[in-house]
Amino acid sequence: MPIQSMLFGLVLIAAFTLFGRNVVRLIRYLGIGKAEHRSDQVGQRLLRVARIAFGQTKLLREPVAGLLHFFIFWGFVILLTAVVESLVEGLVPGFSFSFLGPLYPPLVFLQDLVGLLVVIAVLISIVRRLVAPPKRLQVEGHSKWDAILILTLILVVMVTMFGQNATRTIIHPSGADAARFLSVPFSRLFDGASLAGVAFWFGLFFWAHMLAVLSFLNYLPYSKHLHILTSIPNVYLSDLGPRGALKPVNLADETATKFGATDVEDFTWKQLLNGYSCTECGRCTSACPANTTGKLLNPRKVYVDIRARTMAKAPILVAGATAGDGGQESVLGHQLLDSYITEQELWACTTCMACVQECPVMIEHVDAIVEMRRGLVLNESRFPEELKVVFSNLERNYTPWGFGHATRADWAEGLDVPVMAEVKTADMLFWVGCAGSYDARYKKVSRAFVQLLKLAKVNFAILGTEEKCNGDPARRMGNEYLAQTLMAENIATLNSYGVKKIVVTCPHCLQSLGKEYKQLGGDYEVIHHSTLLQELIREGKLRIKSAQRGTVTFHDPCYLGRYQEEYDSPREVLAAATGRAPIEMQRSRDRSFCCGAGGGRMWMEEREGKRVNSERTQEALATQAATIGTGCPFCLTMLSDGVKEENAAERVDVKDIAELLLEAVEG
Repeated sequence: MPIQSMLFGLVLIAAFTLFGRNVVRLIRYLGIGKAEHRSDQVGQRLLRVARIAFGQTKLLREPVAGLLHFFIFWGFVILLTAVVESLVEGLVPGFSFSFLGPLYPPLVFLQDLVGLLVVIAVLISIVRRLVAPPKRLQVEGHSKWDAILILTLILVVMVTMFGQNATRTIIHPSGADAARFLSVPFSRLFDGASLAGVAFWFGLFFWAHMLAVLSFLNYLPYSKHLHILTSIPNVYLSDLGPRGALKPVNLADETATKFGATDVEDFTWKQLLNGYSCTECGRCTSACPANTTGKLLNPRKVYVDIRARTMAKAPILVAGATAGDGGQESVLGHQLLDSYITEQELWACTTCMACVQECPVMIEHVDAIVEMRRGLVLNESRFPEELKVVFSNLERNYTPWGFGHATRADWAEGLDVPVMAEVKTADMLFWVGCAGSYDARYKKVSRAFVQLLKLAKVNFAILGTEEKCNGDPARRMGNEYLAQTLMAENIATLNSYGVKKIVVTCPHCLQSLGKEYKQLGGDYEVIHHSTLLQELIREGKLRIKSAQRGTVTFHDPCYLGRYQEEYDSPREVLAAATGRAPIEMQRSRDRSFCCGAGGGRMWMEEREGKRVNSERTQEALATQAATIGTGCPFCLTMLSDGVKEENAAERVDVKDIAELLLEAVEG
């Protein structure tokens, strides 16, 4: 073997040994996390990888940056063939993939084409980051120089690849050279040079190319661009369970010393992998309603902090060190909560799922935030002062508000609404919810919906005073014990009547009853009233009498849109009721902006920044619509308050879709 090949072989061994050790190190760090099963439904996982990782569908939601990343990503995938060819050539001089025969010319053509696109994309990306970086990248703690270094290494890899190809066409001409539409013109720069001179340049390009590739490979484990290695596995291992459903805590585990998470070892290995996979692109932060309105919460920072804490603490835990081991005290004497992430950040979250929706590598931010809320509430009884009253109300009266449980069915007075305790069975249970039972404004929605059900001759009943809060507020606020208590009691009631189908007017009830009750043995078909009303209109059971109301805009509730992926049914109902499609706000459907009430924020004060509901109300008013329509009690309250704050109550109504439909139907 030539000396150069032997030297290259030694370089390869050293580079891959170092890289392998780093990979093993990172995998061992994940071992400090709790166990979690993420290897089921292989087919579905592969389809998700094809769509999101290789199809780049989430990145392409932002066209300019998405296309740049698309070309860089696919450039790497396709140009791996060129890298492998060079690696083997370093060990076996003169090697190429020419043995592929007729497939080789298209391959080298593709290498030149993709290489050119990658160079263009990299140059634009460098200029963009230096001259006009997106707002989402202009944040504290985000280093543009790490990205510049990575982009520069990619540029060096591309340029040296073209140099290799150009000089190779002179030293080892082949029939495939005609397909190298860029490398062949580049080779003319060496016209007049001796073969030995060209060979020198080939060697220079080869070593520069290989050293850039191997340096890039070994820099990744220490860079935020670690996601290049972990993003595809992270997408493959992403949650395939019911969308947005929180994982239950095993409260019966007598071996548990604490619940929720206060430090990195309290998370699962998959949540720690999320930290590795964060690209720091800031898409989650730019979509976050709390951050957008000036709150401290930054979803990107949450997982950057988890990664930083993992890198600081995992080496100590893996080595089996203790707090008394000298220099380790400063690390082990702190924890993720308080030292990295503050209470103020966690309680600002509305659990709207906008961060999860936008993340290109399928990171599950909300789960981690709620897990840390659980750590605060269940272990330390630390939560905002106003939540003491909420928890007390839930324990005593089974509602977050301070109303007596005996008045839960008073909203139905005079409507002759069937109660399950009296009729024993019904085709459908109308789960009224706390807002529909107690809130003065939303009781009107409950009454309107019941009138529509009666007009359509739907066989339904309610639980009345047997209904209790579904547990969603307590669960999102971290009080898992209280949530599971309420859930178990409701499940016992529902199962005693053999309930199979439930309709709700509240998307939070929809999420909890439909997805999370299954965790505790409550398996029901649960639909939102917009879906049922859509069906009743299509079946002719509700006929439109006069669809002449003024213009309407529709606010997508987070728990109906991003959680349930239901966008069309409420719009179809509104179109039928008003005779025209709703006017869309600037941010709508899966980009809808939160009203600010989710995640327990309905019962917490906003003490920093702009009010979230004000931001959304202003966007709704900008449409000039006469009515703001919605399908959620929280949204109705927040938008109504926002309209009053904007002094627009005299010219703009806020109504539920059931109210608007009732005004338009016959009978």
